[in-house]
Amino acid sequence: MKFRIKEESGFTKLQQLIHSVTEAIDTGVLIEGESLPSVNSLSHETGFSRDTVFKAYKILKQQSVIQSTPAKGYFVVSQSFRIFMLLDDFSAFKEQLYRSFRENLPDAYSVDLLFHHYNADVFRQLIRNSLGKYSIYIVMNIDNKGVDPVLKLIDPQKLLVLDMGRPSGHTISYIIQDFNKAVVKCLTEGMARIKTYNEFILVYSEKDTPHPNETVEAFKKFCTGNKIKGRVVQKFQENKLEKGQCYFVIRESELVKIIKTCFRSGLNPGKEVGIIAYNDSPMKEIAAGGITVVSTDFEMMGRLTADFVKSRRKISRVIPTSLILRATL
Repeated sequence: MKFRIKEESGFTKLQQLIHSVTEAIDTGVLIEGESLPSVNSLSHETGFSRDTVFKAYKILKQQSVIQSTPAKGYFVVSQSFRIFMLLDDFSAFKEQLYRSFRENLPDAYSVDLLFHHYNADVFRQLIRNSLGKYSIYIVMNIDNKGVDPVLKLIDPQKLLVLDMGRPSGHTISYIIQDFNKAVVKCLTEGMARIKTYNEFILVYSEKDTPHPNETVEAFKKFCTGNKIKGRVVQKFQENKLEKGQCYFVIRESELVKIIKTCFRSGLNPGKEVGIIAYNDSPMKEIAAGGITVVSTDFEMMGRLTADFVKSRRKISRVIPTSLILRATL
């Protein structure tokens, strides 16, 4: 038998067998057209039941990785380039990431795109259900406090953590953004304009947004260090909008409320009221004459993710976060 069965904790025998065959194809141990052991032969060599081997072959056939004929038995029909991509949601800036990723990926690669919507149970169940079925795992982490233990079930050479949650150690690849020091840097770049307003207000609710609270720490550090009158509110209140305020807003729903209230109140965004939003999108380039943003480069994140998939080389990268000045500041 040319390929070796990898006994890994957390994997069922069925998953071990599927994983071993796909890995042998990925690494060129098994090539297109090559015959696989019969069900009886593989059962005898591995000690797995015939039923387990048959189920594994059936799943691999459904994935179009192997095929069978009465005369030839089971054989490899294609290289396994199946990618598991688990994102948090499909917002406008995540669409930029995914589009950039697909544009830089060869057509031969197939991508199964799923979303966890920051639900820990859904996140872990989707990971467990995917084990042994894919060549590469691209996972947008559930929070910024570290890597969820369920990800330890994935071969670290096949795993890429995206967006937030820097893995400890040096085994897992990551492409993430910085929600603290980079934010301080961006606000400092815009300090001259921010200081033209009387008050700087961060609209942030840890309960209502999965955005890491490191940005709150960054905001407070910036205001304190530069003697700027600043405060954090959980929600924007329409009746509290005043001329001379500058808002830093995370959620797009709150951004829309602020802009609408400005127009209803006859206050000009960028002159009488300042607005900075988090995460850029094509719509923010034109809305209200152009909305100033603090944003990482999601297109770069997509390109680097595609490079990781194609090269399989380890990557440890923090994507730059930039201040993009537009009319609202």
